[in-house]
Amino acid sequence: MIQAKKIYIIAGEASGDLHGGQLIKEIKKSNPSIDVRGWGGNNMESAGVQLDIRYEKTNFMGFTEVLKNLFTILDLFKITKKSILEFKPDAIILIDYPGFNLRIAKWAHQNLIPVYYYIAPQAWAWKEKRVLILKKYVKKLFVILPFEKLFFSKHGIDTYYFGHPLLETIKQFKFNPEFRKVHKLTNKSIIALLPGSRKQEISKLLPIYLDGIKNECKYQIVIAGLSHHQELYEYYIQKSGIKAQIVYDDTYNLLYQAHLALVTSGTATLETALFGVPELVCYKGSQISYWIAKRLIKVKYISLVNLIADKKIVQELIQDDCTPVAIQSEFRKFQDPQIRKRIKYNLESIQKMLDGHNCYEKVAAEILKDLNQPELNNY
Repeated sequence: MIQAKKIYIIAGEASGDLHGGQLIKEIKKSNPSIDVRGWGGNNMESAGVQLDIRYEKTNFMGFTEVLKNLFTILDLFKITKKSILEFKPDAIILIDYPGFNLRIAKWAHQNLIPVYYYIAPQAWAWKEKRVLILKKYVKKLFVILPFEKLFFSKHGIDTYYFGHPLLETIKQFKFNPEFRKVHKLTNKSIIALLPGSRKQEISKLLPIYLDGIKNECKYQIVIAGLSHHQELYEYYIQKSGIKAQIVYDDTYNLLYQAHLALVTSGTATLETALFGVPELVCYKGSQISYWIAKRLIKVKYISLVNLIADKKIVQELIQDDCTPVAIQSEFRKFQDPQIRKRIKYNLESIQKMLDGHNCYEKVAAEILKDLNQPELNNY
């Protein structure tokens, strides 16, 4: 057994916290004595990570949001570097969050700390020069989309693909039969609203979602909420005058029961698809952020579902197209049984494309294999 090893891990978003928590559980299964510190949330904490920074305080999205919080971000760099130097880890694991993590990768490499990157930056979509940073500063890259292994490998990066971990997580999920009772939901069919995990996403999109589904009287409207944003949800529900309920920190049970979903672009679009729920994907940011992104991004779609399929499986409403009227129009289409049947069939094909086995265990094994090597310290 490896003795007295230490890992520092950084996850700056809710999805990263989920994956980081599962990964650390697998690492600790093989070596319970490993000491882990870093950034994360409840999932990482429950896996045994001592948290220096909670991701809820670091979730800045878009060009304008980053600029507004530039001094806060610079402080986070200083705090994190200081924590790492004091902790003296044997390795650093970075999960997604590329704006911050790629800079940490460079700094860690300069300080002779091996870097493992889990969930690669989407360099195939934009900022392709990031592959040069990954090649130079990252020891091993673990990707979660099938086409990414070829893309990064051709750039000379040591890349591994073991399937998508979300599929594994969802396969292991067990529905709570008391879900509706616990959350005081009726037996009516559910439209699930997933407005994102960041404050600015919720503020921008939840009012549009609520307005867009206000006439869907035969459904009950349920928001997949995060408890630290409680006041925000309640404010917009009250302002809209629409009857909607909030289910906090229980998205998978909600998706298991949902008939339809309205989802903000991000990991949640894939989670919804893997539960087989027909969905409408939306995104709306600041005009400046959108203008810049539109000129930089090279892919045809924004949702992971469509990107993986390489065709339009789910409808996307982006920026100016994301309006209450457009949402109403798209939701009317879901009433057609043939359209719904076709969508659900296509969602099943996504599951087959992503199928892997023991993803977290295999990533953990690759990292632990290196930690066992005495030459690791000479990296």
